[in-house]
Amino acid sequence: MSNETNAQWSAEDEQALLDTIDGWIEKSVAPIAREYDLADKYPHELVEEMKELGLFGATISQEYGGLGLPASIYAKIVIRISAVWMAPTGIFNSHLIMASAIERAGTEEQKQHYLPLMATGELRGGIGLTEPNAGTDLQAIRTVAKREGDHYVINGAKTWITNSLHGDMILLLVKTDPDAQPRYKGMSMFIAEKGDGFIVANKMKKSGYRAIDTCELVFEDYKVPASRLLGGVEGQGFKQTLGGLELGRINVAARGAGIAEGALRLSVRYAQERRTFGVPIAEHQAIQLKLGEMASKVEASKLLIESAAKAFDKGERCDMEAGMAKYFATETGAYCAQEGMRIFGGYSYSTEYEIERFHRDAMLMCIGEGTNEMQKIIIAKQLVARNAI
Repeated sequence: MSNETNAQWSAEDEQALLDTIDGWIEKSVAPIAREYDLADKYPHELVEEMKELGLFGATISQEYGGLGLPASIYAKIVIRISAVWMAPTGIFNSHLIMASAIERAGTEEQKQHYLPLMATGELRGGIGLTEPNAGTDLQAIRTVAKREGDHYVINGAKTWITNSLHGDMILLLVKTDPDAQPRYKGMSMFIAEKGDGFIVANKMKKSGYRAIDTCELVFEDYKVPASRLLGGVEGQGFKQTLGGLELGRINVAARGAGIAEGALRLSVRYAQERRTFGVPIAEHQAIQLKLGEMASKVEASKLLIESAAKAFDKGERCDMEAGMAKYFATETGAYCAQEGMRIFGGYSYSTEYEIERFHRDAMLMCIGEGTNEMQKIIIAKQLVARNAI
């Protein structure tokens, strides 16, 4: 994303947008969060409202009908929504990662066709990377695409794919040359629209991140036109995937920070309502120590996200910064959710209190978009490389 795009958003424009998002969260998101989460019910009405708000085009360039938001504003939106209910952010985040890859690496024909439709939400997408035996080690994928004339035939399976049931397409990572060495040279990505051989095999039951269509996919002799090979050249898939990880990690960091902030808000309110030994528990030093630690970690997380987002918006390399933000903010989300459970005490296990949902949702952020163990390795390697002696 260029600095020119960033300059189009003044402080006044940004605040007006965030105020609109806040109003929508209060009116439409907060009232249904508990019900839809517990019932694992997909929020169709919310999706329609997301279209009207332009969220499906949030980071798509204005040239293609999107809002053209810089990562710094986009992250603030994600934090705000996640502070009330994290799950809906996955609906437009997975979609925008796909759109970002098309805008960054697609052919001109692919950009002109798909991006305007994605910006309005008329076509909604996701990312098909993970397989039953390949998560962090993406080079171990087994899904294969074989060229047959003017199309490819794809066979294989994917798992943990968001937007796969109610969406229209996914950006599918495959091997076009399974024997290539090194392995990454044989990987390609396809814009895979639903059709014969594209099978949504199973909607997965999850402890958290409910109400969102996370599914297992099977591809059986699925035919895709050669024109949908991302970028039009085989062997670029691994590079194209890595190119989207920085924005993806900034997003997940924002979701972690949002969970942390939401858990903090609930805890501060409850600590003033709940009384023991004749006073609100907020007056007990043990609770104050927890709240002080939680609040400090939330603010630190936001600063790390801001740092990574600004570097991304400038076009600078920011894998270390994005890794730091993702690692720290998501661990903060898990920490604040757990501390919130302790503050709520026995009531934290009642579904009448929303803190239990924050606790269920938090751990996924530590695992998804590259585990936090992997983030620490990335941080360390970049730290050494940038300070080589």
